[in-house]
Amino acid sequence: MPKVNIPSSQSLSVNVSETLYRAMQERCLATGETMDHLVQDALSKSLGVEHHTLYQVSTSAALVQGVYQGCVNVGTIKTHGDFGLGTFDMLDGEGMMLDGHVYQALGDGSVNEPPDSTSAPFWVSAEFEADRSAVIDTVNSWEELCAHIDGLRRSDNLFTAIRIDGVFDEIHYRVACRSAPGTDLVTATSHQAEFKLQKIPGTLIGFWSPVYARTFNIPGYHLHLLSNDHRHGGHILGIRANHLKLQVMDANELTMALPESPEFLKADLSADPAAALKKAEGAQAK
Repeated sequence: MPKVNIPSSQSLSVNVSETLYRAMQERCLATGETMDHLVQDALSKSLGVEHHTLYQVSTSAALVQGVYQGCVNVGTIKTHGDFGLGTFDMLDGEGMMLDGHVYQALGDGSVNEPPDSTSAPFWVSAEFEADRSAVIDTVNSWEELCAHIDGLRRSDNLFTAIRIDGVFDEIHYRVACRSAPGTDLVTATSHQAEFKLQKIPGTLIGFWSPVYARTFNIPGYHLHLLSNDHRHGGHILGIRANHLKLQVMDANELTMALPESPEFLKADLSADPAAALKKAEGAQAK
């Protein structure tokens, strides 16, 4: 896939001790990280170099038009961060990445950890390292949660990665269901599965994107749930909770990988997808 705004990178060849190399191999096997990711993360922390880049696959405008054939696999996604969200081939569920592991929430309410060969049509990931944190004492709605995060964001022109940990007194979320090729996003999400759970310990994973990014990302807040036991997950619609730990990371660099599939190359992506995204991202009327 072609890439847009790619930060420059260099190859590095070094000799390491057998003990260190074995430890690196064991770490990669245990966490699913690649060697490149592990070394880059260690160097970034050791040298004090901030690495606040978002990696994105495809565009929101393509999703709206029904272009959601898988174009990158989970193994590749893991090389670009340890945190993020997305969806899978043919909108087959919601994706969450936390601490280097990728999870797939399905329409029947189950969650699995898919193999690295599993493909995704849209994804956003990052190496999460918080710039600021706060405790949210009480939140009684999605709108209240957004207002709390607004207070910690630094700019309306930077992307923000968001992690929220705690016990959710009530959480309302949805999971997209597998759709036929070419089905537009609004139609595809009109039969999404919705769930409401109480007293769920877990993590909210996601991003805030500027309004100007609406043709290639989802503007505003986009958060997914992953429960601590990895049995529940999906796209957040509503929330009530107390004593949540909120962490945010500013992201001032974006790497985008664009599909080269026939569907993407032929799609008309000139329309403003904002209205369709807003409808698709919300709860469905009952």
